[in-house]
Amino acid sequence: MSNTLVSMISSSFLETIIMVLVSGGIGSALGIPLGILLFVTDKKSFMPMPKFHFCLAIVINALRSIPFIILLVAIIPFTRLVVGSSIGTAAAIVPLTIAVAPFIARIVETSLREVDKGLVEAAQAMGASNAQIVCKVLLPEALPGILAGLTIATVSLIGFSAMAGVVGGGGLGDLGIRYGYQRFMPEVMWPVVFVLIVLVQGLQSLGDYLVRRLSHK
Repeated sequence: MSNTLVSMISSSFLETIIMVLVSGGIGSALGIPLGILLFVTDKKSFMPMPKFHFCLAIVINALRSIPFIILLVAIIPFTRLVVGSSIGTAAAIVPLTIAVAPFIARIVETSLREVDKGLVEAAQAMGASNAQIVCKVLLPEALPGILAGLTIATVSLIGFSAMAGVVGGGGLGDLGIRYGYQRFMPEVMWPVVFVLIVLVQGLQSLGDYLVRRLSHK
């Protein structure tokens, strides 16, 4: 493997990491509160707001129903408005965030539904406020499930970031498409595939390890 190829893969790998970490961080900051809202405002929960829950669920389901490659192209004007460009690593972060936030919201909602309702009822009987129930009962109990879901979301983001290469989003996907596909250079394509596999395996293993630690604390 030539020094030039190593340099290109290293640079693209760093771009992929930046895209995944930034979009995953912002997506989590948006998705976790949305997931909590979806759970607590359900008609069977302790803060029922059926109309609000219905509207929020529609918006989240609508965003989740759009294939990422279509979303990538559809929001190009919005991406340009936010970052001033529709190509590059910064531009790819915008659709990646919009794609992953509703996914994380549903993961959080599902994890919270798995918490024993008896714990919530016990907290209410002891006079806990709604905020205390969420922060001190629901989230700690649901944390292993949420973390497992976030691991899946992060792995999905790696795949999405590779798709962003179709429109010049940067990262390993962009490198693989420009050299491996458009120029038909398998000596570039296969190392890119190998790095992506190693990256996914590493992140999944780390996520599984953390979930096991939290589950046996």
